[in-house]
Amino acid sequence: MKQILLTMMAAVAICFTGHAQGTKSVEKGKVLVAYYSATGTTKKVAGLLATATGGTLHEIQPEKTYTSADLNWHDKSSRSSKEMADSKSRPAILKNLKNADSYDVIYIGFPIWWDEAPRVINTFIESYGFAGKTVIPFATSGGSSISNSEKVLKKTYPKLNWQAGKLLNYATKEDVTKWVNK
Repeated sequence: MKQILLTMMAAVAICFTGHAQGTKSVEKGKVLVAYYSATGTTKKVAGLLATATGGTLHEIQPEKTYTSADLNWHDKSSRSSKEMADSKSRPAILKNLKNADSYDVIYIGFPIWWDEAPRVINTFIESYGFAGKTVIPFATSGGSSISNSEKVLKKTYPKLNWQAGKLLNYATKEDVTKWVNK
């Protein structure tokens, strides 16, 4: 009886191990870490996240790069101020993401501007769709939380399977790994 029980337990353990290994490798091949970074802060976090997930790293690039004058939030006539004042603004991006449909999980990272995701994030989502995909936002910010950005994105794109995002200011490799593996 003990022999049969031990054999059955070993078989179950082998099945679980094989399934877990197979699932992990499939998920890694289907993770996209897309990010927009104006100053390099979000880029650094995106790199850590791509390493932690084994995902493909993709930079969301505006067709026209933002200058420091464009990013001057104190100037109401700056490019970023005008874009953020208009919820329908969709700055053009370079559409260079290959096989967008092949990803199941998409992390989208951005700096928070005016308590929201920059409008280039809207352009990115609308350019590739991602309907039915799992989308997880992450952000960096000098003073805002991610909660309003998440709320606005979820309302704007209800067909996406949004998961809870995270503000990753000053995140370390350990912080990001812990978040991904929660």
